[in-house]
Amino acid sequence: MKKSGVLNSDISRVLSYMRHTDTICISDCGLPCPDETELIDISLEKGVPDFVRVLKAVVNDMSVEKIFLAEEIRVKNPAVLKEIQTLLPGVRTDFMPHEEFKKKLLSCKAVVRSGEASPYANIILQSACIF
Repeated sequence: MKKSGVLNSDISRVLSYMRHTDTICISDCGLPCPDETELIDISLEKGVPDFVRVLKAVVNDMSVEKIFLAEEIRVKNPAVLKEIQTLLPGVRTDFMPHEEFKKKLLSCKAVVRSGEASPYANIILQSACIF
């Protein structure tokens, strides 16, 4: 039995298969996931689990070199943006229009759907090389 890191078997599986520059998305409960991309739905109810809690667990279990965010988060959800910046200090951040962000989901290994119910609480994490 695994005793540390992400215990969710689907998230753990995806993280273990990821290589340098592969991507995974952590989303709010409303972000549409393309049929071609694996959806790992861990939402229980509105707000549970919240986006930041899921993000913390995932970034503690992977090496991140770059993140992608919708530019709308700056105005529509500055509190979550601040949490992201606190969790990932110094990590390169690319902002883009939300519609462009959604297109990038096609290349993600998976989308992890949280129960978050606040606008633009979505992030794409790009994996770094661990050596």
